[in-house]
Amino acid sequence: MSQLEILEFPDPRLRTIAKPVIEFDEKLQKLVADMFDTMYEAPGIGLAATQVNVHQRVVVIDVSEDHSQPLVLINPSYTVLEGEPEEMQEGCLSVPGFYEGVTRIDHVLLKACDEYGKPYELEARGLLAVCIQHELDHLDGKLFVDYLSTVKRSRIRKKLEKQHKLQA
Repeated sequence: MSQLEILEFPDPRLRTIAKPVIEFDEKLQKLVADMFDTMYEAPGIGLAATQVNVHQRVVVIDVSEDHSQPLVLINPSYTVLEGEPEEMQEGCLSVPGFYEGVTRIDHVLLKACDEYGKPYELEARGLLAVCIQHELDHLDGKLFVDYLSTVKRSRIRKKLEKQHKLQA
């Protein structure tokens, strides 16, 4: 297992729409393991393959504090079940150091496959439901900054571009 490089906003590769996984093989299982390593080391609670420059519909999530609830989402989709939209502070490994309020529904039904191709459904509420929506946005080339005002998004972009230049 190894750590992968996480793309950072405004990298245009983050806007790539991921393709469905067709082969559930050892290569996919290694990707999933590497994504968990990368996410835990970052540290984060979710990571989409798009963020590590792999454009397949693969997500890993673990909202537990002790890394005891790993979830693998291959070819995921969700349905909003009920509830009022709520604002929650969101951050992103691809937008490091920034946290902003984003409004999302906090109750969804997830449909996905595990890394072996076994389909499952999961009803999610609260942080897990928000994390699912956030990560699936990545698979569609969308970032949480897209929910912010143009002014806030531009400010974040400029600060990250400046950091990237200093690191180069």
